[in-house]
Amino acid sequence: MKNETALFNFKDLIAYFLIAGTGAAVQLVVGSFFRNYTSFFTSVTLGYIVSFGVGFVLTKLFAFDARNTNKTRREMVKFVMVAAFSFGVMMGVAFVTLSILHRISAKDMVYHIPFEFLPQKYRDINVSEASSTFAGMGFSFVSNYVLHKTFTFKNTGFYDRAKTVLNL
Repeated sequence: MKNETALFNFKDLIAYFLIAGTGAAVQLVVGSFFRNYTSFFTSVTLGYIVSFGVGFVLTKLFAFDARNTNKTRREMVKFVMVAAFSFGVMMGVAFVTLSILHRISAKDMVYHIPFEFLPQKYRDINVSEASSTFAGMGFSFVSNYVLHKTFTFKNTGFYDRAKTVLNL
């Protein structure tokens, strides 16, 4: 099998890891901000939604050599499908992980950042929630990579069949 078509070739994996890391950073910052105002799962969802746009643009441009495919609409539809699936993976793993951590410890583990210049509500990190978010993001990373590599940015015929079925 040629290196370019291998599922886990080094170049694509490193590029995707860097791009996914950027998306993960956006998701964590946005989710952390909203966590001060909403529930844990709502804040994770809002972070995921904001990072979705960043993820599509960066993945298309840099991860799988898809910047000149002229199939952006097709790739966007597939990207949404993969993102929805991976969101379910992320939330499911985060929920299970958080449940396990809550069984292990009677209360949430909180780390206090000692920087006095930050407002108090931004200095407390709920380690249980952060750990479960990271676990969910890790599993989501794997599902995203495999599905984007084999489905989103590859001509599978799925998009054309779906358009025919939906009479578009």
